[in-house]
Amino acid sequence: MRSVDEHRMEAPDEVSCFVITVSDTRTEETDTSGRLIQDLLRQNGYHIARYVIVKDEYDGIRQLLREAASDPAIEAVLLSGGTGIAPRDTTFEAVRSLLNKEMPGFGEIFRYLSFTEDIGSAAILSRAIAGTIGNTAVFSMPGSQGAVKLAMERIILPELRHVMREIYKK
Repeated sequence: MRSVDEHRMEAPDEVSCFVITVSDTRTEETDTSGRLIQDLLRQNGYHIARYVIVKDEYDGIRQLLREAASDPAIEAVLLSGGTGIAPRDTTFEAVRSLLNKEMPGFGEIFRYLSFTEDIGSAAILSRAIAGTIGNTAVFSMPGSQGAVKLAMERIILPELRHVMREIYKK
């Protein structure tokens, strides 16, 4: 058996997640990407501790992330939106500024999959990022439904429990 398989077997059964949609325009009724994240998490046995929509404002995003990282009831934060290069997009900067450890492979693989399976060379515009803030895993992905579906199904859902196992490993 490969060690990665052993690690997955040792991973926690439950992970408590905080879903954040970063948007200046979406509401709970129109937040299809946030709803998709929650649906996919539930379908795969994850617990949703909290869900919120926040404006794409650097300080507000950072404050939510600091609160999440200090809340023992939240183990992982999944953000959608604000990862592009438009002047209003500040999610990447807010997330990166707080990470203790970055997982560059998340963004790299996301962009590769986006390039090969979805949007072609427009993948260079994505600033998806992941890492840890203390013992809290953080995944930040673009806000489109296609991007969320890709990131969740191909990367986050298969590895989130494994990520938590590594974070909690003594």
